[in-house]
Amino acid sequence: MNTFEIALILGMAVITFAIRYTLFAVGHKVRFSPLVTQALTYVPVAVLSAIAVPVMLMPDGEGLQLSLDNDYLVGGVAAIIIAARWRNLLATIAGGILCFFLWRFLYG
Repeated sequence: MNTFEIALILGMAVITFAIRYTLFAVGHKVRFSPLVTQALTYVPVAVLSAIAVPVMLMPDGEGLQLSLDNDYLVGGVAAIIIAARWRNLLATIAGGILCFFLWRFLYG
């Protein structure tokens, strides 16, 4: 690593720390409207979806794979169905992983 890369990494670390620290330092003084508070409850779901959906739909990064050959899609759809039916995080994770590996073992 050269000096520029080290300075870049340190700069990103300082900026990230500063943003997060200011929210912790003055967060108790900030009041959000009920609409903003309700909207913030959807942030974790939106972030997780933004990470998981591209992996499910494009596992090789080339293009959409909407077929039964896509193990990730089958496991993800199974996890979505389990989550909608039982609303249990552990069952969703275990069921999705189990379906993924069974599908990969049987059809992969």
